[in-house]
Amino acid sequence: MTYTTIELLGAIFFGLAVVHTFMVGRILQWAHHFPKHSLWNNVLHLLGEIEAVFAIWAALFMIIYISLEGWGAAIAYQNSLNFMEPFFIFAIMVVCSTRPVLAAARQGILFLSTAIQKIFRTPAVLTDLAVVLILGPLSGSFITEPAAMTVTAFMLNSMLHKESNKLIYALIAVLFVNVSIGGALTPFAAPPILMVAHKWSWDFTFILTHFGWKSAIAVVVNTIALVLYFRREFATSCITLRDVEKRLHGSQAGIPFPVTLVHLIFLAGIVVTSHHQNAFLGIFLLFLGVATVTQRYQDTLRLKESLLVSMFLGGIIQFGAFQKWWLAPLLGNMSDLLLFKGAVGLTAITDNAALTYLGSQVEGLSEASKYALVAGAIAGGGLTIIANAPNAAGYSILSHKFPGGIKPLNLLIAALIPTAVAIFCLWVL
Repeated sequence: MTYTTIELLGAIFFGLAVVHTFMVGRILQWAHHFPKHSLWNNVLHLLGEIEAVFAIWAALFMIIYISLEGWGAAIAYQNSLNFMEPFFIFAIMVVCSTRPVLAAARQGILFLSTAIQKIFRTPAVLTDLAVVLILGPLSGSFITEPAAMTVTAFMLNSMLHKESNKLIYALIAVLFVNVSIGGALTPFAAPPILMVAHKWSWDFTFILTHFGWKSAIAVVVNTIALVLYFRREFATSCITLRDVEKRLHGSQAGIPFPVTLVHLIFLAGIVVTSHHQNAFLGIFLLFLGVATVTQRYQDTLRLKESLLVSMFLGGIIQFGAFQKWWLAPLLGNMSDLLLFKGAVGLTAITDNAALTYLGSQVEGLSEASKYALVAGAIAGGGLTIIANAPNAAGYSILSHKFPGGIKPLNLLIAALIPTAVAIFCLWVL
C-alpha cells in the first residue's frame, strides 16, 4: 500500500471531518454558553452546522494542498473533480420544494391512500404515512433519489406536528434506508448503482432481477414495521394528508393546472438530463424565471438550504480521490461475504457512490463480488447523513425537528433495524 504525503493528509482530514459530524450536537451545546450573536456563538454555530462540516475541512485541506503542491497543482486537481451531483441536487431540491410540485405529489399519494383505506378499512393517518414512506422512496428509481428524498421529506414534514426524539429518529432512519434502497429498481437513479452500471454492463433487467424486487420488499417491511410499532404515537403526532390539504387550501391561492403542468415538465426535463450538467443547469435557470412569473403560487424558493446541501456533498467529493490508496486495496482483498459486510460498514463513513466507484476501479472482481459491493453500499445508505448523498437533503428539510441538532450516533442506532432488514433482503433472499 503506497501513498504520497498529500494522499495521507487527504485521508487524515477526511477522517477528522467524519469525527466532526459526530460532534455537531455537542458543539451546538457549547455555542449556548456564549451570548447570542457574539463572535464565539456564531463561530460555534457555524461549526455545528452539519452541512458545513466537510466544506470547512475541505477548505482547510486545500490551504495545506496549495502550500505543499503549489497553486497550479491545486487548480489542476480542482479541474479534475466532477461536481455534477451537487449541482444536480441543488437544482432538483429547489424545483421539488416548490408548492405546485409538492401539491401534485400530495394529491397523487392522497388518491392512492384513500383507495387503500376504502378497501382495507385502515386508519387514515397510518395509511397516509405508509404510502408516503413506500411510494416516495420507490419513486426514486424513476425521478432519481434526490428528488424522491426531497418530496418525501417535505410531505412527512407537513404531516408531523408533534414528535418525540425516539419517533423522529426512527422515522428519519427508515426514510434514509428506504430511499437508499428504493432507487435500486433501475440502473440510472441510485448513485451507487449509476457509478458502476455502464462499466459492468448492468442493464434494467439485471438491476430489477438482482436488486429491485429485494429492495422493494425491504422498503415495504421497514415501513409497515415502523407504522405498526409507533401507531399510537403517529395517531397523536401526525395529521392526515387530507387535513394538510384543507389547512393549506385556506391560506394559499389555488394552483391552476397549467402552472402545475409547467412545473412538472421542468422537473422531468431536469431528471432526464441529470447526467448532463450544462443541460440541466440551463433548464434550471429557465425555471427560476418561470418561478418568478408564477410567484403568486410559490412559497419562498429554498435556495439557501439547497446550497448548503450542495456544499456538504461538494466537500465530500473534494476528499474522494485521496481515499483510493487505502480503500481500493482493502476492497480488493475481501471475500464476497466480507466485502458485503465491509461495504455496509464503510458506507457509514464515506458516501456509498464514492465507495462503489472506487470498487469499480479494482480489476478482476467476480460477478458475486460486484453484487456484494453494491448491495452492501445501498444497504448501509441510511446509517449516517454522509452515507448516501440524498440524506443531506432529507436532513435539511427535517432539521428543525431536532432542536438540539441531530445526533449522528442516535441516527446510527435508530438505523440498525431497518438496515438489518435491507441486509437480509439483499443478501439472504
